[in-house]
Amino acid sequence: MPALTRWEPTMTRWNPFKDLEEMETRLSTYLGRSTARTEAGKEAMTVAEWSPLVDITEDDKEYLIKADLPEVKKEDVKLTIQDDVMSISGERKYEKEEKGKKYHRVERAYGSFMRSFTLPEDADGSKVSAEYKEGVLKVHLPKSEKAKPKSIEVKVS
Repeated sequence: MPALTRWEPTMTRWNPFKDLEEMETRLSTYLGRSTARTEAGKEAMTVAEWSPLVDITEDDKEYLIKADLPEVKKEDVKLTIQDDVMSISGERKYEKEEKGKKYHRVERAYGSFMRSFTLPEDADGSKVSAEYKEGVLKVHLPKSEKAKPKSIEVKVS
């Protein structure tokens, strides 16, 4: 049976975001990730590890994976397919510090990243192609011929 808590009008107001932050911290700890924590209502100046955001779409011919990789050089991006798993990995390098420049806030994350996706059964991993332009990686994953729907005319007599 849950414990009852006495309500005191002099207590600080309930903050639902504090509960959300605590839950996020517990979940992140469980998953082995660090989070940006706040102390006394102030924002922390640290940022958790980063992972590029992706959009995955599908049409009749292919799957298209778009990954946002701002300020990542083409040479620092690697795309691999092994055992029906496609992995995008790379590194966004930290800008070198310049003397005489003060940083008031650094929110963008830097360092190595890796995203992995299990290929759908109807995808043909041997014909994958990719292009990289303006910080967006587009991976074209064609569907296999055997997976495309075929129509068969049935004659009724």
